[in-house]
Amino acid sequence: MKIIIIANRLPVKVVRKEDQFSFERSEGGLATGLGSLEMEAEKYWVGWPGIFTDDDLEKKEITDKLHAMHFHPVFLSAEQIENYYEGYSNSTIWPLCHYFSSYIEYRADYWETYRQVNALFCSEALPFIGNDDIIWVHDYQLMLLPKMIRDKQPDANIGYFHHIPFPSYELFRVLPEREEVLEGLLGADLIGFHTHDYMRHFIGAIYRVLNLSCSLDEISLENRIVHVDAFPMGINYDLYHDAPALPAAKENADMLREKLGDKTIILAVDRLDYSKGILHRLSGFAQFLQNHPEYHEKVSLVMIVVPSRDAVDIYADLKNKIDRAIGEINGKYARLGWNPVYYFYRSFAFEELIAMYDIADIALVTPLRDGMNLVAKEYLAAKGDKAGVLILSEMAGAVIELQDAIIINPNDMNEIEHAILQALQMPEGEKRERMQKMQKHISTRNVKKWANDFVTELQSIKAQNREIIQKIVGKKQLTQIKSAYDEANARLLLLDYDGTLVPFSRNPEDAIPSAELLALLREMAADKKNKVVINSGRNHQILDKWFAGLDLDFAAEHGIFYKENNKWHQNLPSKLEWDEEIINIIQRTIEKTPRSHLEQKDTALVWHYRSVDVWLAELRAQQLVNTLIGPCARLNLQIVHGNKIVEIKPPDYNKGSEVLRRLEQQDYDFVLAIGDDTTDEDMFRVLPPEGISIKVGSFSPTAKYRIPLQSSVISFLSNLIKQ
Repeated sequence: MKIIIIANRLPVKVVRKEDQFSFERSEGGLATGLGSLEMEAEKYWVGWPGIFTDDDLEKKEITDKLHAMHFHPVFLSAEQIENYYEGYSNSTIWPLCHYFSSYIEYRADYWETYRQVNALFCSEALPFIGNDDIIWVHDYQLMLLPKMIRDKQPDANIGYFHHIPFPSYELFRVLPEREEVLEGLLGADLIGFHTHDYMRHFIGAIYRVLNLSCSLDEISLENRIVHVDAFPMGINYDLYHDAPALPAAKENADMLREKLGDKTIILAVDRLDYSKGILHRLSGFAQFLQNHPEYHEKVSLVMIVVPSRDAVDIYADLKNKIDRAIGEINGKYARLGWNPVYYFYRSFAFEELIAMYDIADIALVTPLRDGMNLVAKEYLAAKGDKAGVLILSEMAGAVIELQDAIIINPNDMNEIEHAILQALQMPEGEKRERMQKMQKHISTRNVKKWANDFVTELQSIKAQNREIIQKIVGKKQLTQIKSAYDEANARLLLLDYDGTLVPFSRNPEDAIPSAELLALLREMAADKKNKVVINSGRNHQILDKWFAGLDLDFAAEHGIFYKENNKWHQNLPSKLEWDEEIINIIQRTIEKTPRSHLEQKDTALVWHYRSVDVWLAELRAQQLVNTLIGPCARLNLQIVHGNKIVEIKPPDYNKGSEVLRRLEQQDYDFVLAIGDDTTDEDMFRVLPPEGISIKVGSFSPTAKYRIPLQSSVISFLSNLIKQ
């Protein structure tokens, strides 16, 4: 088994030095986490090597050297980087996911190149993917890749992790390519996010854009289930915790203390990006200086801004505004020997950054939107036993774990000002207590645990999907079932109607049987060895009307009515009189739920919501069930939450009770039950051990077999009875 990591960049940078290439390893969070996976498996990595070349000999030289390290380069042209990376990835998806809708650029050439590059990554990875391998795709640059791999390798074990926020449906819906992006992601078996909020947003988009069935954290596809979960990414805690003791870090720390003096240091570390809230932070600090002159010459803000895309107009403009804002603050408040803001526009070496963490009294981490933000965790780890205070934006994914930080809304200048003041005035004991609680949390939930948790869950999901695939009725399973059918002398065939024999219809009255279905049922019933029963929740009048002239048996309204020998029987003595309170509860729900309606049967009430918006439908269905519990318990009525319906009925009869009644009447050596709904589980559970149960659509732990699509049911039955 191999673990194949596919990301935009390799964990190594190829640098041209004169006529030679050098290879510099990266020790970023992703490379560290994936390098610490606790399993016996070779690790391979597919990604862009960070260098342009059109020379085939140079490509071969680079490829050979990288292959020796189990790295597989994807060579991209300057135009591809421009349109795929700078274009669709960072000018369309990045602002979309960070809620900067006015910055989103829509260009057809961006999208086309994005698709082409995802296909290049797929082509590079496919030749060495084996059946037992784990493929882990990373981040928003490769959202089409899981499906591309799945199309070529249907049995592949694929995970995807989204390292940035996932936006709410109301924003995501503006993306013209939204369907293809979501379908691309659903090629994975497991889709991971940093927080449950992003996970919830993604599932909401799946509901509304693709209209797929979702149950909690599971998305049901034709032949497998996609799981969605939250995995908060950690850091290499020991690396950052131990680093301040390194000689180079100590030397840098001593130099910084000498330069900055005995001032209280507030540290901010960011990449140049509009999502980081840098200008808001500067405004909040300026307001603090204005309102608290007693801290002049005592407090300095150290701003480290790592260059990023500053040739792009939006970023160049942002840098100019940052430069101006810092100049205005220092111009207004600076004194001899004291700068309010120290500004570094460059990358810091590891030991330099550790030194800054070490001497900083306060970390000011205030992004306007951030997937996780590992700077906050790095600061906490590097402080060791020293006191420090973390001020953290509520818009950062890390806030879910770091509740002992001072949490602020980064858009509120007053909150930034008050948080700085609170941090400065916080007693030493409270600083240490808060710091120790957060350190304890992140020391155990580190990057190693993040990577291992994801891969472990991915493996368990693959095992579950194998079970689902094994249950699907294919040629082998059909042969086995047909063999038992052909050898039997007395057969009981129990068939659900809606969602099984016919597809669902927005209007239930329109779901009439097709001529093909009527012909099939007539042929099945003509065999004297067969007892064909349509076991449905439908009312008996409509079944009588639709199947007039066919020699079939029926169970209607979940077994309360049944038809044998062309005569209807009723298990309840009379038509039920419905309680006014229950009717009023359902009517109020209908008034608040457009496109829902009530069906009144002789012995059941059914609230239908198939045409209702998915989110609203789930909300109203749960509200209705909760409200009905009291009156239904008082009147000894059962609430059944089925497929896009909520039904109220007497509790003594269901599809299973009808099966038991039939089995008591006669001995059968072949019993088959097919259904698609939760109500059909009652049938499956009471079948004899040798009985054959088939779930149509989503996976059922009860049924022995599964037919993924309703449209395949007629074909299955036709093949079953074929001579």
